Amino acid sequence: MSVSKKNISWGIRLLISFLFLLSAVAKLYPSPYFAISTFEVKQLYPMGFSEGFAPYFSRILIGIEFALGFLILQKNFLRTIVIPSTILLLAVFTTHLTYESFIHGGNSGNCGCFGSLLPMTPIEAIIKNVIAIGLLIWLLFVLPKSNEKNDNFWILTTVTFASILGLFMIAPIQPINEVEKTVNIPENVLPEIDTLNIQPITEKPNIDTINKSTTEPVKPAEPTEPAAKKSGYAQYFPNIDKGKKTFCLFVPGCDHCREAAKELTDLRKKMKGFPEISIIFMNEEADLIPDFFKFAGAEYPYKVIEVIPFWKLLGSGRDTPGVKYLWNGNEYKFFDGINANKFNVEEFHKIIEKPYNELKK
Repeated sequence: MSVSKKNISWGIRLLISFLFLLSAVAKLYPSPYFAISTFEVKQLYPMGFSEGFAPYFSRILIGIEFALGFLILQKNFLRTIVIPSTILLLAVFTTHLTYESFIHGGNSGNCGCFGSLLPMTPIEAIIKNVIAIGLLIWLLFVLPKSNEKNDNFWILTTVTFASILGLFMIAPIQPINEVEKTVNIPENVLPEIDTLNIQPITEKPNIDTINKSTTEPVKPAEPTEPAAKKSGYAQYFPNIDKGKKTFCLFVPGCDHCREAAKELTDLRKKMKGFPEISIIFMNEEADLIPDFFKFAGAEYPYKVIEVIPFWKLLGSGRDTPGVKYLWNGNEYKFFDGINANKFNVEEFHKIIEKPYNELKK
């Protein structure tokens, strides 16, 4: 092999290695538990994977990505196993993305190839994969044939199993428990009314006013609040559909969720009559909830639910942190994710201060 081809082949191997390692690391961002759970719900469950099998498959798949990222840089069984396996995995990903794009008829949203670290549309991911497959096929023809009798197969197995085992160590599968806890925070107590000191009305009624009211129709007063509606969250918080409420969907280990909770706490301290905050936590790293509230600066009523019910509650295409403004069960604002629709404390402040006649427009 000429020096130029050798340099190009090493450049391609380094590029493919970087892409696979970046893809694997990105699927662990911002925390392994949260990221892998997101990957399972958004990528594996729609494909028919069961709740019991998906956690194992997701860790094995990410472990294989790590392994191929390392193995592409070594020489053992490079042409017969490593490169063909890499091409096969990319082809599977590309076929899946093409099918999903065709079925859903669009190129919107994040395909999940690089997790939430580097959002990428399905078409962008398909183009990236096709280019990578082309480079790997070229690499197969350029690399010299070697006598693989002397190659060490144990290097491949050791790296692969070590990568997969490492994923299970970093993010061990948690048992599915029915964790449900409520923290009761005292409501603002209304001032008591002294009914004994209420004075009787001594002023005589105005006859002209009475006569006028009987002859002219009285215009009904504009409603000052929306009619009651069922939000669907009363199973978690019985009073959620009464008055103004702040309903949040958070993950205990999510930094963005913690920041949103802290901003809510700071705003709550500044204004009177702030909508009561209620939180649904996803059951991933539930032991971090005390630290979550410590960072937020206050504790709020909360429930902890399992991964799949949590994502269903959040809604298709939505992401955490989720913050809703409810009034008598009516939803007037739903912030979610960390992109265009992410939680904005200033916008939230303006919305909750609007009277009903302005809010309903």
